[in-house]
Amino acid sequence: MSLLNRRTLLLAPLALAACGFEPVYGPGGNGTALQNRVLVDEPNERYGYFLTREIEGRLGRAATPTYGLALTIATKQAGLATDVEGNTRRFNLIGTVDYALRDLSTGQIVTSGKVDNFTGYSATGTTVATLAGEQDAQVRLMTILADQIVTRLFAADISG
Repeated sequence: MSLLNRRTLLLAPLALAACGFEPVYGPGGNGTALQNRVLVDEPNERYGYFLTREIEGRLGRAATPTYGLALTIATKQAGLATDVEGNTRRFNLIGTVDYALRDLSTGQIVTSGKVDNFTGYSATGTTVATLAGEQDAQVRLMTILADQIVTRLFAADISG
C-alpha cells in the first residue's frame, strides 16, 4: 500500500467529521429521531395502503407519535410499446407523491417535498398475467417512492 493510499485512508474519517457528516442512526441522527415516532395519515385508496405499509416498515409504527406524515399520491399509466395491430404491449406506471412531515404538538410543517418515479410492466400474456404484472408494478412503485421519502426525511433538518 502506498503512502498516499494510507494517508487517504487515515484522513477520510476526519474529512467526514469536518463536513458535518452524522450517521443517520447515531446519537441525534434523524433515523433515531423518527424511528417509531411518525404517524402516517390513514390511506384512503390502494396506492396509499401500499405506500403507508412500506414507510411504516422502514420507520416503524408509532405508538406515541411525535410527527404526522401527510401523503398525496398521483399516478398515471403510459403506453410504451405497440404491436403491428395497434395493441399496447408495455406500460409505464408513473407515480408522484407530495409529502409533509408535521410536528403533532405544534402543527408546524417540519419538512416537505415531492418525489416521483416509475415502473413498467408487460401486457403480452393473458389477461390474468397482465393484471398480475400491473399489480406487481403498483407495489414496486410504492416501494421505490417510500424509499425516496424516507431517505429525504433522514436527510432533512428536523431538529428545529
